[in-house]
Amino acid sequence: MTRTTDATPAEAMFAADDASRSLGIELLEHGEGTAVLRMTVTPAMVNGHKIAHGGYLFLFADTAFACACNSHGPVTVAAGADITFVAPAYEGDVLVATAEERTRFGRSGLYDVSVRRINDGPREARSVEGGGGRRAGEVIAEFRGRSRSMRSTTKESR
Repeated sequence: MTRTTDATPAEAMFAADDASRSLGIELLEHGEGTAVLRMTVTPAMVNGHKIAHGGYLFLFADTAFACACNSHGPVTVAAGADITFVAPAYEGDVLVATAEERTRFGRSGLYDVSVRRINDGPREARSVEGGGGRRAGEVIAEFRGRSRSMRSTTKESR
């Protein structure tokens, strides 16, 4: 994604996010308080249990959260976040993260991100619990982020 003067705040922020883009994360859609991103689990993202490392899943959901909460314009950062891992993801899985604003109040906001698997099919590895196959649409993780907009440093906005 190339930065242009016509870029929305979310597009501009994502274009400058080398960490997320270097992992192959793609910004598919975005709007006021929303964002949809896609990521494929690569061999480098799999841990010793042959499942996606939780840190990569957190980063993926956090990137969707960042795009959604920066959609309004002022630079906005995470004040806190947590994630619940619901099902394992495996190498080759294509995941989608959908971020939605729940509320904004003052300079703070609350956002939910659902990470789902969008592909299905056979896999060789079994989950840690010994479960069966993977399903398209299956929830992998649920993330909740708390945002804080930064104060502008210009005199006009004080």
